[in-house]
Amino acid sequence: MKKLFTLFMLGAFALAVVSCGDKKSESEEAKEQMEESAEEVKDAVEDAADEASDVVEEAVEDAEEGMDEAKDMAEEGAEAVEESAEEVKE
Repeated sequence: MKKLFTLFMLGAFALAVVSCGDKKSESEEAKEQMEESAEEVKDAVEDAADEASDVVEEAVEDAEEGMDEAKDMAEEGAEAVEESAEEVKE
């Protein structure tokens, strides 16, 4: 009878250890949720920074194209003025 009682107690103890070992405490769950949220925020910030960088690059390209067009127009205007000046001289 003692052996049976001892086996029963060992089984109950093992069951208690196994069942308690799988449960996470509330603080562990909160910690995991905070880590996940921090990772999500980090990813969102990185995505926003990438998008902002792309917008800036496009703006720089547009500005360079505009400057090239303005330079070409200025050169054409200067040529027209020189031609007009030559005509006036003649």
